[in-house]
Amino acid sequence: MKELLPLAERAAALLKARKQTIAVAESSAGGLINAALLAFPGASAYCKGGMVMYTRDALLGLRDVTPDMLQSVRGGTEANALFRARTIRERLNADWGLSESGAAGPTGSRYGYAAGHCVLAAVGAGVEKSMTLETASADRQGNMIVFGQTALTLLIECLESSAAGR
Repeated sequence: MKELLPLAERAAALLKARKQTIAVAESSAGGLINAALLAFPGASAYCKGGMVMYTRDALLGLRDVTPDMLQSVRGGTEANALFRARTIRERLNADWGLSESGAAGPTGSRYGYAAGHCVLAAVGAGVEKSMTLETASADRQGNMIVFGQTALTLLIECLESSAAGR
């Protein structure tokens, strides 16, 4: 997790300065993103919390999420990452939603993606950005770290660009 701390600290500083909050939905990063964001004193000022949605059942366990809602957001896609970011943001009443979902390895996903495939999204007021990451690695722990770093980098980029646009 220590590799994520500089990025989490930057994201935390930006959120605190703006008096904004974050909620995180992660999957293959296994809670590393939330843990990194909570590693700093005063985290309750900016971190609403999050969930490791490692399975479809976990996502369906959220209030008002139905199988019909997931028909058009196949796992492993940016549409799915955006759905997760929007959903966690709404459910936890946060200013920002951040999501990560992928195949850490050593094997690929049930959706046919290779190990190292990850989709990420950040959603805030007037901002929705998603991306796909392919590490081409089957190193589970290495991918978990890279997925977390990439998610936090995406969040920082969105926070900085939305601040510049004000």
